Amino acid sequence: MSGALLLWRHGRTAYNAGARLQGQVDIPLDEVGRWQARTAAATIRRRYAPARVVASDLSRAADTARALGALLDLPVELDPRLRERGFGEWEGMAGHEIEARWPQEYARWRAGSDPEGVGAESRAQVAARVGGAVREHAADVVDGRTLVVVSHGAAIGSVVADLLDQPPGWRGVSGLRNAHWAELAHGPSSTPRWRLLGFNLGPTDASSDWDAGPDVPPAPETADDSTRDPD
Repeated sequence: MSGALLLWRHGRTAYNAGARLQGQVDIPLDEVGRWQARTAAATIRRRYAPARVVASDLSRAADTARALGALLDLPVELDPRLRERGFGEWEGMAGHEIEARWPQEYARWRAGSDPEGVGAESRAQVAARVGGAVREHAADVVDGRTLVVVSHGAAIGSVVADLLDQPPGWRGVSGLRNAHWAELAHGPSSTPRWRLLGFNLGPTDASSDWDAGPDVPPAPETADDSTRDPD
């Protein structure tokens, strides 16, 4: 099998816009996120030959996937193993709120360690969960076609590390933007078996400010950047 694998992050949500940690809370796409999903889907259709579209069952990922499925007349398969990393008690909180209540664990997390005592999944657990699902689905994609997996920022970061045979804490790639994707290819005898061809790929001419939506004056930046794509 030598088809392409796209790991596509969902479009923007209100929690993304406010830099709140989403985890597995089921937050829908906002208006900009729906536009991002449609715009990125059109680019994916032009650049690749998707054969399957598989998504996390959280609505922000499922609805992003449906934007592509509608263009291609392909069904969207949902797999709960592709959900975002669970962050336990931290979900829904902004960085300054987490830091105020858990200063030591917050510092550990920002330094790259797994937070403890708050019910969060470790990066190793996320990599095993999501990596197992991705490998299973990728095995069914024939030569020259593309599997599109729609998931979440932290989950995609962990599974890219896993596919490249890197340790769970590896952060060689991070900060995947909303509705952008990583592209990987699988070879029959290479080591590692997966190769990263691109990261943070997306439309290059859709808007002068992707996070603001179609070209409109961007709102003042008031979000707490310390929780924006921390993994």
